[in-house]
Amino acid sequence: MPGARRRPLALSLYSALTPLLASVAWKRVRRKLELGGTDPARFRERQGRATLARPDGPLIWFHAASVGESLSVLRLIAHMGSVDPTLHFLITSGTATSGAVLSHRLPPRTMHQFAPLDTRTAMRRFLAHWHPEAGIFVESELWPHMIEEADASGVPLALINARISDNSARNWRRFAGTARHIMGHFRLIHCQDARTEAHLHALGLKQAQTGGNLKAASGPAPYDAKSLAALRAQLGDRPLWVASSTHPGEEEIVLAAHKTLLKTHPDLLLILVPRHPERAEAIMAAGTDAIPTWHRRSTDGDFEPETQVYLADTMGETGLWYMLSPIVFLGGSLTPVGGHNPYEPAHAGAAVLHGPLYANFAQAYAEFHAHGGVTEVTKQDDMARYVAQLLEKPQTLESARENARSFAAGQTGFLDEIATRLTTTLLGGQASCRN
Repeated sequence: MPGARRRPLALSLYSALTPLLASVAWKRVRRKLELGGTDPARFRERQGRATLARPDGPLIWFHAASVGESLSVLRLIAHMGSVDPTLHFLITSGTATSGAVLSHRLPPRTMHQFAPLDTRTAMRRFLAHWHPEAGIFVESELWPHMIEEADASGVPLALINARISDNSARNWRRFAGTARHIMGHFRLIHCQDARTEAHLHALGLKQAQTGGNLKAASGPAPYDAKSLAALRAQLGDRPLWVASSTHPGEEEIVLAAHKTLLKTHPDLLLILVPRHPERAEAIMAAGTDAIPTWHRRSTDGDFEPETQVYLADTMGETGLWYMLSPIVFLGGSLTPVGGHNPYEPAHAGAAVLHGPLYANFAQAYAEFHAHGGVTEVTKQDDMARYVAQLLEKPQTLESARENARSFAAGQTGFLDEIATRLTTTLLGGQASCRN
């Protein structure tokens, strides 16, 4: 078994320290769940104590870090579930935000639990309850005890949507033995791009294979059709744009651009969607000096005719804002965050703007730029100028929107291939052959 190989010293030290740090880690994650508004009854899930019953029949376990990684696998889960109606699915993730968002978006026969802390006790308790037929880890969630205990209990494992930057690859090479040990437990490693496959092959992980980016195939974000119709009626012919998934340092740039745009488009509405809604109060406190008239969705309800900035600080409504607006600036790209998923606004048919710092989606943006429908801006003047151009030239805007739609629509064809590879490798092909 892969788990029987000699463990590197770094992992042995990690295992020795984990019991000593477990109580500190538990207090920290509990506090984060409290601040995120999670039901206290669910806190124990982080100790491996289930709050849901295990369904009868085969269960596929997906483990992801937080919101983006969790959402990226929903369409794959839905596809696998449609191919084999006997399958059930469990998603584990670590953050309160991911739990809140997933509660509105789970496919049929799919459950969510918070991931157990990476202690052997918590993992054994988790596995004893759920005993999944397969475990599928998403992107970079590589907790040593979670992986080792799952493998030791006979759960076949895969890593999907793996992505390793050149910098990360250099770090991995310094600890090549540790990397081989951890990722050697995976029977299949599906990579987002050829660069990641090459890095993993250099480490001796020959089971790594290039495939499509699951975030590209995630489809449009869900939205409430009645809410969309009501907002469109309220909006009328009023122009608007959205700044989504913004981080500290980006709101100031967006608001400065909007202030410039208001001089020539006085009825323009900005919908501001911060990546972390809990920052809403601080954003408003700082932003009202630049632009006076704000409404906050969580406390004020819908925007008013005089609203200049609408702060969308609710969970699970990003798809609504993408469907409502023809122009979206996607944050995490003017500060060194690495960018965010451009496929969701593209699926909604929005012309997309972004900053220059998008290392996490370098290949996606390169392909998106080649197809049209996306534009890079580096400062507030660029942002204001390009938004004004789209507002004033309807044909330019419609062309960019159509390019975005067609780009996103062409990204979903590989789901069947990934599903087949997973079921063949982990389940012996049984799921792919049942229908």
